[in-house]
Amino acid sequence: MKRFLPAVLLLLLLTAPVSAEVVLTLPPGEGNPRNSEGDFIQLEDGRLLFIYTRFTGGGSDHDKADLMSRESTDGGATWSTDDKLVVKNEGDMNVMSVSLLRLADGRIALFYLQKNSLADCRPIVRFSTDEAKTWSEPTETIPDSDNGYYVLNNDRVVQLKSGRLVLPLCLHNRPGWEKMDWQGQILCYFSDDSGKTWQASESLLKGTNRDGKRIVTQEPGVVELQDGRLLLWCRTNAGVQYQSYSSDGGNTWSGLKPMGLASPVSPASIEYIPGTDTLLAVWNNHDTLPPEERKLRTPLTMAVSSDEGRTWKIVENVRSAKDGWYCYTAITFADDYVLLGYVAGEQKPGQHLATTEISRFPVSQLVPLSGSF
Repeated sequence: MKRFLPAVLLLLLLTAPVSAEVVLTLPPGEGNPRNSEGDFIQLEDGRLLFIYTRFTGGGSDHDKADLMSRESTDGGATWSTDDKLVVKNEGDMNVMSVSLLRLADGRIALFYLQKNSLADCRPIVRFSTDEAKTWSEPTETIPDSDNGYYVLNNDRVVQLKSGRLVLPLCLHNRPGWEKMDWQGQILCYFSDDSGKTWQASESLLKGTNRDGKRIVTQEPGVVELQDGRLLLWCRTNAGVQYQSYSSDGGNTWSGLKPMGLASPVSPASIEYIPGTDTLLAVWNNHDTLPPEERKLRTPLTMAVSSDEGRTWKIVENVRSAKDGWYCYTAITFADDYVLLGYVAGEQKPGQHLATTEISRFPVSQLVPLSGSF
């Protein structure tokens, strides 16, 4: 059972650095050239389940892959040694990019991309009513009438206080388009009936820099702020993450603007520390580099914000090898610990996205305790 800090407790930084222990490494192997991004869910009996993408047909984003799982019975300190098949490749290309979510009605939702072609890549959802033992048949969240190439990152789906489910997406292609738009257009799909039906947001966002020139805007994420607004962020090629706000549950959005996270073209992950009003961000911090040098996905850094993401304070680097390549982070909190699941590759041909890793450290290293959790 999770135990959370009192909501009134202010988050302060300790003088001692965060010490994250790597508790699981999934390197590539024969017939398995890449292990990639995943997500966590805590089951009712306390076990942690981690579902990730295991590639078998090659190492590119379009090669064959299945969804596999590992589990932990001790709060993430140790993990099972054998993969269990969750979803066999059902796409013409692959299945990948898992988001797991405990719904308000108690079910577990498993979202992932089913990739069939460069004109057909859509989020799929399955539901479990027996704590991930079995899953429902797949349901498409985007109808054939709106078919296209959509990207939903791992650990991205949220359920709002209202019950609405929100998928932050990047659109790269639609029927009738002359060519792929790899710069990306940001939108959301949402459901007000627990995932039975879905509709697109009115807003479709394109980003520009200060000179008005269009920039890359991809791989968005969303968090519901304390005042009910939604904060959306996305990676760009402008040397910084961009952000947008919605005051109507994700239907309409403000224009994309720079936010205070200097970054390469790499995604960030942002979630509230449970029981607090403090946001935790994990991303590749390049604050000390000029924008033109913000290229490599290292280090992997944590920062916190106590003002709804307007400003950020650096906590610590989780991983910082100069030849490392860290990205696509999933965040979960279990048994008074923070767990981060991420890609931990190397800057070598074919190795950038080849290895999956999980790190773990006590929440107390982020938040000084006044009494127990």
